Amino acid sequence: MQHRVIASPVLAGLVALGLLASAGTQAAMYRYTDENGQLVIGNTIPQEATKRGYDILSDNGRVIETVPRALTAEEIAAQEAAREAEEERQRQLEFEREQNRQLLKRFSHPDQATRAMHRKIQELNSIIQLKRGNISVISGQLDAEQSRAADMERSGREIPKATLERIQRLEAQIRDVEREISSQHLEIESFRKAYEEDILRLEEITGEKRTVPLNPNPTTPAPETTKGAQ
Repeated sequence: MQHRVIASPVLAGLVALGLLASAGTQAAMYRYTDENGQLVIGNTIPQEATKRGYDILSDNGRVIETVPRALTAEEIAAQEAAREAEEERQRQLEFEREQNRQLLKRFSHPDQATRAMHRKIQELNSIIQLKRGNISVISGQLDAEQSRAADMERSGREIPKATLERIQRLEAQIRDVEREISSQHLEIESFRKAYEEDILRLEEITGEKRTVPLNPNPTTPAPETTKGAQ
């Protein structure tokens, strides 16, 4: 009896695909530059040539893929430095955006920040005035003690140790308060600088200009604005 072989359409398709894939693999060619700078096309590529970059060609000469050359150590280092610089730039931008968000939570208009600066400086100046008043009181006590000590000296009496200690203590108290006043003057300048930077930034991010003067006349109230007034 004669046997017949019946070819399955699915099997035939798989075989055809396999042959095409095999043919495509065999037809793949490489185009590269050799050590002399000459352009070469072949079905194999030397290991050294891969470092210079190459093209993979189809059987009809079309470029299927381009493999770039290997980077030098200097180029890799430069890319890494550029990547780190860009990451740092992005971190700085995000930091500035967050600073702006926080600033806008505090003030919606440059005039608000200006008035807040005035209030803070006025508060610190009031404390300085109180400290100057303390100095006046202590100075009065010191003058009285020194006057008594001078009277004792003129009469030929010995100045008691307790009196000398009080004089020294009062002099030390005056020096301490004067140092506190100097420190608060520096604090005022620090606050003023920080607020003025905030005011400039608010003008930039809100597009609104300050209308309240930075250094108003203490006897003249700062003008109100319809926007951002508080």
